[in-house]
Amino acid sequence: MSSTIALNREAKHDYFIEERFEAGIVLEGWEVKSLRAGRLNLKDSYVIVKEGELWLLGAHISPLLTASTHIHPDPTRTRKLLMHREQINRMIGSVERKGFTMVPLAMYWKQGRAKTEIALVKGKQEHDKRATIKDREWQRDKARIMKGGSRNF
Repeated sequence: MSSTIALNREAKHDYFIEERFEAGIVLEGWEVKSLRAGRLNLKDSYVIVKEGELWLLGAHISPLLTASTHIHPDPTRTRKLLMHREQINRMIGSVERKGFTMVPLAMYWKQGRAKTEIALVKGKQEHDKRATIKDREWQRDKARIMKGGSRNF
């Protein structure tokens, strides 16, 4: 069984990833149950700094149908991220001085706890995205040629 809950594949397409960090995340009970069922979408999520703390916005955790009746789940609530103060200060400095953005790349289980991989990223222009796709296709074609397969060119 894989420990990965969800990946943000779109982030690798839209951004240049500069540095990766691991953060804990503050969750409610129903959210943990939903994560165990794999009901998470990181597609439009991002990380912001508020009062010296990191917060995850836009991550959608779909509540299970068997959720308790006295809880009213909010699937896209703002969730606090847990990191060491030195790491937070370094990330804040990169965002404020160097113009980086923080986005979650993945969420996974580590020793029974949900962890989020967040990255400092710079946005790609449209021509950068095309170049990335072209390079990926060339690597695939090169591997196919080296293996001995043929492709109609």
